[in-house]
Amino acid sequence: MSKIIHENVENSIAAPVIGLTFFAIASGFLMSLIPLSLSYFGISQSLTPWLASVFYFGLLLGATCIQKVIKYLGHRRAFILFLSLVAITVVVMLLLPNPVTWIAARFVAGMAIAGVFVVVESWLLMANCPKKRVKRLGLYMAALYGGSAAGQLAISLFGTQGIQPYLLVLGLLFLATLAPLILRSGQPVSEELQRINRKEIRHINRPAIIGCIVSGLLLGPIYGLMPLYLSQSTAFSGQTGLLMASVILGGMAVQPIASALSTRMSKSLLMAIFCLLGCIAVMGILESSSLLMMAISLLLLGASSFALYPIAITLASDTLPIEKMVSVTELMLLCYSVGSVLGPLMATSFTAADDGLVVYLGVCLLATCIYMLIKSMAAISSGQKPIAG
Repeated sequence: MSKIIHENVENSIAAPVIGLTFFAIASGFLMSLIPLSLSYFGISQSLTPWLASVFYFGLLLGATCIQKVIKYLGHRRAFILFLSLVAITVVVMLLLPNPVTWIAARFVAGMAIAGVFVVVESWLLMANCPKKRVKRLGLYMAALYGGSAAGQLAISLFGTQGIQPYLLVLGLLFLATLAPLILRSGQPVSEELQRINRKEIRHINRPAIIGCIVSGLLLGPIYGLMPLYLSQSTAFSGQTGLLMASVILGGMAVQPIASALSTRMSKSLLMAIFCLLGCIAVMGILESSSLLMMAISLLLLGASSFALYPIAITLASDTLPIEKMVSVTELMLLCYSVGSVLGPLMATSFTAADDGLVVYLGVCLLATCIYMLIKSMAAISSGQKPIAG
């Protein structure tokens, strides 16, 4: 059975990666477009953290039930279904622009996007070789963050007012759906998918779980609140799209580095190093006096924040068979979603100061750096292999 799955995966990369790239452009644009276009639709900007949190709450709930859909429909048709649901939520938001509808639409979109992530991640992780899993997840992250960066640049090109930007998002989602529609062969075999039992969950590396949770605590506020912070609390409000693109480009650029290092050193130590880099980036943001310094600092922040999830998920999947890849990606996405739900709400408690969001990110990064250092030192002192995390 493993041989059959392995052979299918060899020819299955194009559809998920191409579809994900167009989806990432649409999603990256939409995540920043929503908070910046609220005033155009007559919706208060105070709704911004709630829209972000309800989206990630949908992501959390969606992560608990994706495997059944994939097992019933297969990866390709499930991918089409989830992309179509995201597009439908955008249409509903345009037709009924009011707070209740938008909150409901973002909740459904979160559930659908959970499906997109689990489908693509498990599709690429269903390989027998751990090194191949790392490389494919690096490709996945590069496509995801590269597309997201392009989506951020669309803010400057197409603006945030009117319905035209939302029509662009719908067009990109349509292109994303074309990939699995046209490339109909090569999906992994889904009939033998297995769930992770309680005993296996207890043995999943704790730094992997913490890494996914912290990734959500960081990326939830970065996606949901950073555009408003850059446009209202800095001297570079006219460059919000460019600066957000710097964050995502940092996340994209770090993927090959993270992939290469994760097979050569302790993954928990590697996460500690990236968190330390993030702390340096936070100090740079707080002290930035020029656009260049701000862009470089945000680039480093993106590199550190976006590196955690792929390292953590490969750490969690290192000892599991390919039949459990969908289940482990569900679990890791669930951990990420918990952090993403709490992140924007926790960040608002720091907003009494102008730089409260940045201070919140710094606290999360510093605490995680210390935790990962302790865990990596404990692993070394107990005689574990460094690569085990």
